[in-house]
Amino acid sequence: SVQLAESGGGLVRPGGSLRLSCAASGFTFSAYAMQWVRQAPGKGLEWISTISRSGVITDYADSVKGRFTISRDNTKNTLYLQLNSLKTDDTAMYYCQISGARGQGTQVTVSS
Repeated sequence: SVQLAESGGGLVRPGGSLRLSCAASGFTFSAYAMQWVRQAPGKGLEWISTISRSGVITDYADSVKGRFTISRDNTKNTLYLQLNSLKTDDTAMYYCQISGARGQGTQVTVSS
């Protein structure tokens, strides 16, 4: 079965950076495009970014474009999200996703 385990979240000041990781297992990681999504308190799920199977093609929501970078290491079955220039509006639970399946998430809190 698909298993996804996000990590790397934490408390950071505005303007700071974090690197999130998602360890994947239970499926052929390199055969699937992957996504990051997030859910802020009291709000719905928001798509953030998608990366192709090879990692060559990426796409971002306007809200994070130019600040976040998605990447993957198919040799390690791991997905990454580099978060730079963080804003208070980026506070949310972050999830990696494939075909609607998500892990437990990792909390990112941006606060001064």
